[in-house]
Amino acid sequence: MTSADQRDHLLALAQRCERTGRPDRNLDADIYEALGFTVRRKPTTLLAPRTPPGGIYQQGSLWKAIGRISAEIDVAVGVIRQKAPDWNWSLQSVATEEQTYEALVAGCSGQGALASLALCAALLKAFARGRSDQPPTQGER
Repeated sequence: MTSADQRDHLLALAQRCERTGRPDRNLDADIYEALGFTVRRKPTTLLAPRTPPGGIYQQGSLWKAIGRISAEIDVAVGVIRQKAPDWNWSLQSVATEEQTYEALVAGCSGQGALASLALCAALLKAFARGRSDQPPTQGER
């Protein structure tokens, strides 16, 4: 996958985070993959009680259960701190007809129905901006 393809994939995932109204285990796995983790998804044909929902990802020599990054703020913040420890981030609630959240990660903003989804959208946009040497476009802000 070329750098431009990776950037487009990250932006498409950010858009999914902003459009969905609920957490999704497939989205969790997609986000982990897009951020550079090696992911093994849970097979749909082999349902064993010990297989974590959503799959596993590799961290060093260990395999860990994929966190609910689209559902839990703590998981999203943990991934930000792990993948980009020097990046600043913020989160706020936006009072409108429908409760929404807005996040800012390394100068890129994202919105979402859940705070965790807003953080994911902003994080993915920030990573997409890092894939190019150009200043952020309107879609990345």
